[in-house]
Amino acid sequence: MLMKIGYFCNTTNWTKKPYTKILDEARDIAIYCDKNNWDSIWFTEHHFSHEGMESCANPLIMGTDIAARTNKIRIGQACNVITFWNPIRLAEDIATLDNLSNGRVEVGVGRGIYGREALHLNIEADVKDQGKNKRLFEETLTILKKAWTEKFFEHKGEFYTYPSPDFIWQHDMSPPSEEFVDLKTNKLKKISVIPQPYQKPHPPIWQVVDSPGSIERAAKLGINCIMWIPTVKVLKERFEIYKNAKSESEKRDVPMGEGICLVRDLFIADSMEEAKELAGEQMVNYMRWVCHWRGLGSHMNPGEELPKTKNKLDLLSYDFLHKRNMLFGTVEYVIEKIEELKSELNLQNLQVWSNFPGVKHEDCMRSIKLFTEKVMPHFKNKLNTEVKKVS
Repeated sequence: MLMKIGYFCNTTNWTKKPYTKILDEARDIAIYCDKNNWDSIWFTEHHFSHEGMESCANPLIMGTDIAARTNKIRIGQACNVITFWNPIRLAEDIATLDNLSNGRVEVGVGRGIYGREALHLNIEADVKDQGKNKRLFEETLTILKKAWTEKFFEHKGEFYTYPSPDFIWQHDMSPPSEEFVDLKTNKLKKISVIPQPYQKPHPPIWQVVDSPGSIERAAKLGINCIMWIPTVKVLKERFEIYKNAKSESEKRDVPMGEGICLVRDLFIADSMEEAKELAGEQMVNYMRWVCHWRGLGSHMNPGEELPKTKNKLDLLSYDFLHKRNMLFGTVEYVIEKIEELKSELNLQNLQVWSNFPGVKHEDCMRSIKLFTEKVMPHFKNKLNTEVKKVS
């Protein structure tokens, strides 16, 4: 099976560029990928990051701009933090983008990981109460699916009730119908979200997951998974969790790797040393940001014990990360590491990221072009367009 390859465009602004420059650089990446046979591009959702590590507050707005500038590439979110959103408004916005793009949307969903974001966008999504956060996530997901697949729908849950109880609807230009109103009382029974998605019954849904419990639950909910950090050995265990849960839920033998996308940090240069020089410290800085909360546990192999250190991130370095999960180096090295992912995981969907905080845009683009010219042909049938040689 041919691998589908996407670009994970986590826009950052560590060097405090004008925001219009950040947007222009994201457009450069998207337009290049669209013209050169990439399958998808994905934007993130983060808020209040004045530090500059994560600077895209709305992946749907970014996707709308990109949809107008591209023709083929699929447009995803990794992810919409759906616990922060009003579910009906989110259903409308995603469906609108799906129509604007003629059905090119991949819907990414997540629960949120930063308390600074959750408490200021939806107090019900407080990540300190994981049980409540999970219930809110699943209820929001249920409403999205109802809104996209039912002409008129109703919902009564812990967090949301639609339509609003006892709401009277009567309008001379709205013919009464049992489909949505009680004809005796004129109380609204159901509501309808406009537009419906272009893709039927709705666009593909992907959940950004980390824990084994979330992976298993995603499989049982019938949605795809996006994973990121773990080593190949840990990923193999997690791919098997998803495969087994999906097989049980769907009463079939689901192949390894089906329904899973892996994100990997990528930087290609003419030598291993040059890749480290141009983007190594920038990648490590981003991981310092992430591992401040997570620690180094997500990077460890099964049964591995790290030496005790005074501070939890004392071991975090380029060499520590590189051997575990980074696609940094020469074309030959990157091909070898992706071949390992295919061999061990039957990987079918890969996203790569190169525009790390502080990396020069021209260096990022050259890495992307080297990947396109020299690596992608090994994992895709053939390029559909003529790729210009890297200058």
